[in-house]
Amino acid sequence: MSPHPPDAASTGGGGTAVARPPVTPADRGTAPPRPDRRRWFWLFVLGWAAQVAIRLWLGSGQTVPVATPDESGYLFAARVMTGGPDADMSFGTVYRGGYPLLLTPAFWFATGPIGVYRAALAINALVSAAMLPLAYLLLRRFRLRRRWSYVFAHVTALLPCVLFYSEFVLTDAILPVVLVGWLLLVHSWLDAPPPAGRRASLRLALSGTGASLLVAYAYACHTRGAILLVVHAALLCAAPVLRWRSWRASSGAALALAAATAAGMLLNRSLLPHMYPQGDNDLGGNVVRRLTSLDGWGWMLSLGTGQVWYQAVATGGVAAVGLVTVAFLAVRPAAAPARPGPVRALALAVLALVAGIAFATSAALPVEYRIGNYVYGRYLACVTPVLFMAGVAVLMSAARRTALWAAGAAALLAVVAACVVQWYAGDLLTQYTYTAYDFPETAFLTWDWTSFRLWHATLTGLVLLGVSVAAVRLRRHGPLVLAGLLAVVAVGMCATATDRIARPLVRAETAHTDIRDSVDLTKQRSIAVDWNIWWTIRLSQYYWAWWSDGSVFDARWTPPPQNVDMVVLAWPKDKPATASWPKGAPPGWRVVDSRRTVEGDWVAWTR
Repeated sequence: MSPHPPDAASTGGGGTAVARPPVTPADRGTAPPRPDRRRWFWLFVLGWAAQVAIRLWLGSGQTVPVATPDESGYLFAARVMTGGPDADMSFGTVYRGGYPLLLTPAFWFATGPIGVYRAALAINALVSAAMLPLAYLLLRRFRLRRRWSYVFAHVTALLPCVLFYSEFVLTDAILPVVLVGWLLLVHSWLDAPPPAGRRASLRLALSGTGASLLVAYAYACHTRGAILLVVHAALLCAAPVLRWRSWRASSGAALALAAATAAGMLLNRSLLPHMYPQGDNDLGGNVVRRLTSLDGWGWMLSLGTGQVWYQAVATGGVAAVGLVTVAFLAVRPAAAPARPGPVRALALAVLALVAGIAFATSAALPVEYRIGNYVYGRYLACVTPVLFMAGVAVLMSAARRTALWAAGAAALLAVVAACVVQWYAGDLLTQYTYTAYDFPETAFLTWDWTSFRLWHATLTGLVLLGVSVAAVRLRRHGPLVLAGLLAVVAVGMCATATDRIARPLVRAETAHTDIRDSVDLTKQRSIAVDWNIWWTIRLSQYYWAWWSDGSVFDARWTPPPQNVDMVVLAWPKDKPATASWPKGAPPGWRVVDSRRTVEGDWVAWTR
């Protein structure tokens, strides 16, 4: 599998392209010695450990969910799955059970909300660091030399779309690893020659089954997995029709896909009565409305384009180089592969993933009056490492003319996407709410964590692309300079985002909601929270009261329940905390804590 257009003569990693002489029988007899397996084994073990350590260090200050309601939803789902109490998140987004299933060991070995949260981040670190060996394997299939594949695998593992999101209890911490693993397996399954023996047949079956199981798991984790499910199913159907694989091999992979997907659906359905007893926010209805109106199509296509713009700029244009190269291969597959049909199919699959995720998530999004509606990076973060590695392979191994062509096309893509964003969003990019968490990469590029600057970020990303193209063409140490540049930028983005975005959010959320010093939450077996309290505070109260069954009520129409141990009510302005209970508190109930915060005012009562 090679990302190079036909005229790109691969050199195996960096430097000027040269023509390869034909291999003679004598040459086959004098093949170079195989690399020292023990040395490479320890390189990967130590490299993986270093990647885990980086993730644990960056996430060491995270003690409370701040990417709300996503983090809270996954934590509460995992809590329910381990036999813990319910948490009423009715009328919110449904959080699926695949990722919480991975987090269940955190509940076996840790105690209390903070202990469980940090254990979940440790699980994230172990899985996310697996990007190193997987990226190495994919770069090798992109025909980079071993040493450069290893170096740029580290760079890929340091990208914010892989590293930064591992600091939070989000599916984004594991989905990039799942998607790269799927691509490797499905490529092995599609592109392998017809099996010549039992061992080859077994290897082929394992590749197909493994790819199907990863797809089903992604589907059980997030709705983005539905796009991957459709793409994978299309490949399974195309393989026997185009005679890349036998009907028997395709049927086995399809059976594994169907069985695992059905199990995931049952798992997700089991969570609904425990977390959404009154229904969810019907994102599917948003999709239908958008697909059946001209305004909806304008919203969907423009916001999807904004997601593509973000990935192009956030990677210094390298992912955009990969995207235009994959698009080229989809139209005109490279001449190098022995079986160009599967290569074209995989290129089309990657394009379908990018388009499907970008436009489907945009169609489902409600209008939230935030800038992140129009330019957002998280949804495509799972595909970005693949595009980034394809871009690196082109810059490293393609002929000079081809690399310049790809970089120019990538720059044009970024500028056109920025124009679409500017045309559709316009003044809303300055009038809507700026949420720093939405922009960990572009904030670093513009050195501004308080406002969004579309054209400043675009220009900085294009400058980085130009520097990358120039760096790799240096006569001495060009690839090393490129790796160093991309690694420094990636680490800088993650470090500044952690310091200026994640840590302040933790401090603020803790100050606004932590009442452990006021009441022994371990003795509060149930907690009811007023719907009129801002939802981030409401979910944080569920989090701190980790042992409590959480429910919600609307104090405007419903009296606070008295069959619970703690009630949290909205606190009206210019009134004492004791006046927060409508018509006065019943005998035995007393105020144990109260806060006035920028997110909302509330009062906690116990009896």
